[in-house]
Amino acid sequence: MDEATFQRRLGELVAQIGSLPEPDRAKLTLLAEETRQRHKELKNTVGSLQESIDFLRLSIKYLLFDLEATRRENAYLRKMLEEQKDS
Repeated sequence: MDEATFQRRLGELVAQIGSLPEPDRAKLTLLAEETRQRHKELKNTVGSLQESIDFLRLSIKYLLFDLEATRRENAYLRKMLEEQKDS
């Protein structure tokens, strides 16, 4: 369910709650508002997790680049040592 659909359906629910008798209305209105707040917090948490995943992906790419560079340097230095031994 996308954000617009969720907000529309929650609005419809609040409108239906408005037609209930007062004792039930207050409790259900509070529950609907808590649902709205939890949805907002969940959206923020998912956004934060997405940013963390993006940062992790970038870090992994950097580490792989660094690993390959280290391997190339290692191979180059080994070759230099072998050439020195042969001389």
